[in-house]
Amino acid sequence: MSGLTFMAASLLTGRMRQYAMSRRMVDQVNARSSHTEPTPRGGGISIVVLSLLAILVSMLFFNFPLHWAVGFGGAGILVAAVGWIDDHGHVSASIRFLAHISSAAWVLFWIGPPELTWLGITGVLAPIIGWIGGVLAIGWLVNLFNFMDGIDGLAASETISVTFGGALLLAGATGGMTIALPFILMAAATVGFLRWNWPPARIFMGDAASGFLGLMVGGLILAAWQYGPSLGSAVAILPGVFVADATATLIVRIVQRQRLHEAHRTHAYQHLAIRLGRHRPVTIGVIAVNWLFLFPLACIAAAGLLQPLLALAAAYVPLFASAFALRAGRAEKSSSSPRPD
Repeated sequence: MSGLTFMAASLLTGRMRQYAMSRRMVDQVNARSSHTEPTPRGGGISIVVLSLLAILVSMLFFNFPLHWAVGFGGAGILVAAVGWIDDHGHVSASIRFLAHISSAAWVLFWIGPPELTWLGITGVLAPIIGWIGGVLAIGWLVNLFNFMDGIDGLAASETISVTFGGALLLAGATGGMTIALPFILMAAATVGFLRWNWPPARIFMGDAASGFLGLMVGGLILAAWQYGPSLGSAVAILPGVFVADATATLIVRIVQRQRLHEAHRTHAYQHLAIRLGRHRPVTIGVIAVNWLFLFPLACIAAAGLLQPLLALAAAYVPLFASAFALRAGRAEKSSSSPRPD
């Protein structure tokens, strides 16, 4: 099934490139761009379509829980639909915000909020804090995947690392593929898209897919948390590069009183791409961090060899330190754009 999903995604992305060119869905080069050539966008819709199909097939034939399928599917369709409209024109920030928060709440309603006793939070406040924190966290993931989709191959590579790595952890914890299967197929679909998006990219992911994938990653963490804080914290470690970079950038921009609604290229990964003059080393570097540092640490956390809070700190403290060291959120020193290859 993974091979068929990969081939279908590759073929669908190629068709989407033709569609984007015919509809003039092209990202032009400007002062805030990290690319040097006009490039069509929206190719990630192939990931969306095949991921939703994977959830449906997993529910119908492989016992993926119905309520989880409804949660992932309903929320994913809403986020992707708003993003797809935005890829074709423009959707106001208020409508996007409402869609993202509504989708996060929908997932939380069907899967359930995370259990917080491991943080010492009990009593009547626990579910309230779990709900509010869960909605905000998933909503932030939806947005930060869009923010981090700024150089060739980065968001797709991160998605593959998180969904496939998370699926392996889920399969190990549950003793089967029932819960893991949709995420394995999601990773396979993203590999098919990455064939077109690897530096130098022939098509960009687009808002429909980046928001959708952020939501799926948030849902994956939430699903893992239903099996206990050890597995939940383990899966929460996997998207650490994106979470740390986007959050550090936001913090610095708030402190410096920058206009948050303005486009920029001040993320740590963008500074690094400018410094190196290329996209590819940055994307490969993030893949290496994911599999050589974060995934082994996540395995240790899933095995219960580290307390959840300590495991999260072990992952995120060095990632935040690296993001700040790379001047996340600060104005770039160079106005040049790195080459994608």
